[in-house]
Amino acid sequence: MKASLKEKRARLYQVIRDLESCVVGFSGGVDSTFLLAVAVELLGTRVVAVSATSETYPERELREAKKLAQLIGCRHLLVVSEELDIPGFSDNPPNRCYYCKTELFSKLRKIADTEKLAHVVDGSNLDDRGDFRPGRQAACELGVRSPLEEAGLTKDDIRTLSREMNLPTWDKPAFACLSSRFPYGDQITREKVDQVGKAEDLLFELGLRTLRVRHHGDVARIELGPEDFNKVVNKLRDKVLTRVKAAGYSYVAIDLQGYRTGSMNEILKGHD
Repeated sequence: MKASLKEKRARLYQVIRDLESCVVGFSGGVDSTFLLAVAVELLGTRVVAVSATSETYPERELREAKKLAQLIGCRHLLVVSEELDIPGFSDNPPNRCYYCKTELFSKLRKIADTEKLAHVVDGSNLDDRGDFRPGRQAACELGVRSPLEEAGLTKDDIRTLSREMNLPTWDKPAFACLSSRFPYGDQITREKVDQVGKAEDLLFELGLRTLRVRHHGDVARIELGPEDFNKVVNKLRDKVLTRVKAAGYSYVAIDLQGYRTGSMNEILKGHD
């Protein structure tokens, strides 16, 4: 391990020790799983993991989060997130995530107070500064700490350290809630979320690892990781067409740029 990464890890350990106790916002992704594992290692039973159940959060991700919390040995609570009922959220403005995170972090704060735990923490890392993340405003307003970011850890750093800890998420593809599949200004409805979720579930069943189904009316624009692109075009084309159309789309397009984080943000200008 490089000396610089050892220094970052040491900073992370100190940040978490100083917390003394915390609620971890736990999605089961690479970042929050690593954060939870380190927190439990250092703070033991003074850590509680909390995951949100939501119409925009696929059941497969929740099942995996439950298994991971059990593997790490942490008490795991669930809260119901009702973002589609939050005024303004379903209109899908560019700051949509602010509404969602405000609701979620407020519920996590209540749990922390009830459990007499000092802090709420999330898995944001240093790389998240490079994208448009209105949810960070909600975190700041509600006093949510981000130990990975505070320690200067990047996504690659977290994957490397996760592998050293033998965490099964070390190479897990990134995931974001299904609300991120819609262009800003496109109304988000339960029917549309279900359609996107069904299409992605059907594609994951084909063994694909990194993908997004972006919703553009009758068109499904599929973003694929490089390891899956040739597989889909050369071997699975007909199966992909059949499955995505079975989810309710009339047209299926493969995005030649492939998967990239926050692709719906590419049309935004002048954001901070």
